[in-house]
Amino acid sequence: MSNGIHLIFLGAPGAGKGTQAHVIAEQYQAAHVSTGDILRQAAREGTEMGLKAKTFMDSGHLVPDEVIIGLIRERLTHADFPKNWIMDGFPRTLAQAQALDQLLAEIGQDLTAVLNIDVPLDLLMDRLTLRRTCRKTGKIFNLKFNPPEDPSLYDLYQRDDDTPEAVEKRLKVYQEQTQPLIAYYDKTGKLADIQGDLEVTQVTEAIQEVVNQRNR
Repeated sequence: MSNGIHLIFLGAPGAGKGTQAHVIAEQYQAAHVSTGDILRQAAREGTEMGLKAKTFMDSGHLVPDEVIIGLIRERLTHADFPKNWIMDGFPRTLAQAQALDQLLAEIGQDLTAVLNIDVPLDLLMDRLTLRRTCRKTGKIFNLKFNPPEDPSLYDLYQRDDDTPEAVEKRLKVYQEQTQPLIAYYDKTGKLADIQGDLEVTQVTEAIQEVVNQRNR
């Protein structure tokens, strides 16, 4: 048996990474590690790395890789941190992936699998550009896949980052920065492609199958 289940979720915006990471985290009693959550928590707690990160965040600058890696090191080596974890939204670049590999080697942990949730481009566009959020309730709908039964009950709006122009830009950034990670992890033998245009439960089952095989 391994020293824990350690997963990375890859996938374009709209692929369903967050949804699947949440479900899998519950099933395997794993910590769901998102860089946004780490940054906010570290800033609140006022750790050395958290204060460093806060100075960048407060000035509107991107937090450098070495600070993010430092925060992840703090989290993974914390005494109360679960032995099972899922990285959602990190690494985003090749440099971050290499730094994470180095960190895991230093702390004696190994990746179980890197799950690449693959969804066709036209479906990603529909999932994102047709997404609407209710100002009153915070509920999220999709005009094609999950429309409200009675739109008059909700004050629906489109987020700025869900307009067709913004979505195209987000997908372009993903392809340029994050897609090279697919080739990188494929070479290590850790990559598993997951068909992401199935029902949510079917995607979950495909992920479980990979995790259970790799964790024997």
